[in-house]
Amino acid sequence: MLTIADLRQRGLILFEAISGSRAYGTHLPHSDTDRKGVFVLPEDEFYGLTYVPQVANETNDEVFYELRRFVELLLKSNPTVLELLGTPADCVVYRHPLFEAFRAEDFLSKLCRQSFAEYAVAQIRKARGLNKKINHPESPQRKSVLDFCYVTVGAGAQPVNTWLTRRGYAASQCGLANVNHLNDLYALFVDETPQQRHAYRGLVRDPETSQDVQLSAVPKGEVPVAYLSFNRNGYSTYCRVYREYQEWEQKRNPERYQNTVQHGKNYDAKNMLHVFRLLRMAEEIAITSQLHVRRPDRDFLLQIRRGEFAYDELVTEAEALVNRVEAAFASSALPDAPDHAAAENLLRQVRRTWYAQARR
Repeated sequence: MLTIADLRQRGLILFEAISGSRAYGTHLPHSDTDRKGVFVLPEDEFYGLTYVPQVANETNDEVFYELRRFVELLLKSNPTVLELLGTPADCVVYRHPLFEAFRAEDFLSKLCRQSFAEYAVAQIRKARGLNKKINHPESPQRKSVLDFCYVTVGAGAQPVNTWLTRRGYAASQCGLANVNHLNDLYALFVDETPQQRHAYRGLVRDPETSQDVQLSAVPKGEVPVAYLSFNRNGYSTYCRVYREYQEWEQKRNPERYQNTVQHGKNYDAKNMLHVFRLLRMAEEIAITSQLHVRRPDRDFLLQIRRGEFAYDELVTEAEALVNRVEAAFASSALPDAPDHAAAENLLRQVRRTWYAQARR
């Protein structure tokens, strides 16, 4: 398996750069140093059975793309790969002369609307989700099936636990039976015989772990005391949200979460920074046909990073910016897509030249 160390030792690197916040100019003293690059597989390995599209380190903050994969991503207007072509000079670690043939302006097109702006929109949705998790955290005590069960009372309904308490019944006294033709509605029977001779099974097998209500065998002639409705869809949605919350809680980046809590605006400041970076870059591409990686709006982006704006204010501004981006691309002079044939010819030419030089 190829490693980044192998790429360096074997002289396979075509381009290497410091990427991310240090390239954008939005880094802080504690920011990581990300690296991205392009390499060329040795000729024998390229023609063999195992093609290696990219190589990364364990933390994925260093990623190198094989030449073919690099061109494929350029043709898709992938922001991460396009940004390599606009890397500021002070962030270029190594550039082989052959890499000079790759120019950002040859790959900018209206596809950038989708790759830049739609990714930013997805980040806005992510920000909304985080805002909801912070402002409406899930209780550590997981709800049970019974929390989604209601009993008919006159023309209304009561939570089953409230109904049991007010009637003085125990859940173990109760039995449920299906009501024909009505999903998730059950006839509820209560065993008031001495020693509970009907032996009803209760409402659920285990209040802590059960995923459904439990039916009982009911003697013929018994009359239901009430009817119980199980909000199955509500319970299913709750389980998904609870599971997602628990996963988020376990996997969240502690440093970024503390930053979110400390600035008190209840959004991931780094996430929102990238929303505006991407949208503003997209608008610039549509209007000027140029890619500006080193951000001229650095101060504004760092204000976002410091949490100087309210969440609702940022989301409203981001949504307005999305509309501006859409309008800018609609009237842009950019081509609909990069020139696929020209890109393929360039790929062939660079690879052939690289291999010819390697044989000398």
